[in-house]
Amino acid sequence: MSSPQNRQRPDARRGAERSRAPWRTLAETYLTNHRTVAVDSAGRLWRTPLASLMTWAVMGVALALPVALLLLLTSLQGVSAGWESSARVTAYLADGLSLDKAAELRERVASRGDVAGVELIDRDAALAEFRASSGLADALDYLDENPLPHTLLITPQEGSRTAAGVEALVAGIEGFAGVARVQVDLGWLQRLNAMTELLGRAVWTLALLLAVAVVLVIGNTIRLAIESRRDEILVAKLVGGTDAFVRRPFLYTGAWFGLGGGVVAWLLLELSLWWLSGPVERLAGLYRSEFSLNGLSFDGSLALIVVAMLLGWLGAWLAVKRHLDAIEPGEVAGG
Repeated sequence: MSSPQNRQRPDARRGAERSRAPWRTLAETYLTNHRTVAVDSAGRLWRTPLASLMTWAVMGVALALPVALLLLLTSLQGVSAGWESSARVTAYLADGLSLDKAAELRERVASRGDVAGVELIDRDAALAEFRASSGLADALDYLDENPLPHTLLITPQEGSRTAAGVEALVAGIEGFAGVARVQVDLGWLQRLNAMTELLGRAVWTLALLLAVAVVLVIGNTIRLAIESRRDEILVAKLVGGTDAFVRRPFLYTGAWFGLGGGVVAWLLLELSLWWLSGPVERLAGLYRSEFSLNGLSFDGSLALIVVAMLLGWLGAWLAVKRHLDAIEPGEVAGG
């Protein structure tokens, strides 16, 4: 026979379960409703495939264009950084400077903190190399003396391999006695950097404008959906449906539109990259360049889809906020 204490324990457990059950039931009901609404919203889009595909296509093109330009800009910046990293400064020494003085000058230049290495090419070695590579050996025999100066090939430190760093290095080398001229062709690199900066700002401006266009497209689509379901919304409000309950299907619809638009944008980017990669590689090979178009990484693809869903949700929220509040149960009596 069980004791009174043993009989009380099951009752205490059942009481604790009854006290926790309403919260658990409320959470389960809330999640179930969200799942049901999400599935129903996706089913509505599936039942109108043509209209859904048109909206997804518009969103995909609007999202793919700025992302493609950003990828192109990233590739150009990578090439620019590679050219900057391989930049070298050439210092031509005075004609009357002896080889010993040139060697001393080389040591002084190498002692600078922004210099990684210095190579001295004496004038006789330079003339011999030019004679071998130019094919003008017979013409060079008529020269009375070597016209070439001693030359220093200077490699900047990694931290100085920028346009500003190289300019500072050139200014410092020009101050050494015995240096006749310093040459480095940074004009084209500065123009490229200016162009990429301008392109970057233009791309972000375009991305902002197209994001606004996406929000407006989704907002107009959701507005039409609200109008088509006006009676359903009135009935839901008459039976006590809250604003959150009424707007929930439209927010999920906007998110599904965003998801579809993001997937379409990703597909357009991958197809464009596949179509252009071959000609771009052949063109880069003709110029002996390592330029290549870089596609989206996994994180970039995920970010594209998440941003697309957020834009779709934002467009739906704006449309719901503006048009749903105008639908009130009093319209039934007035009609």
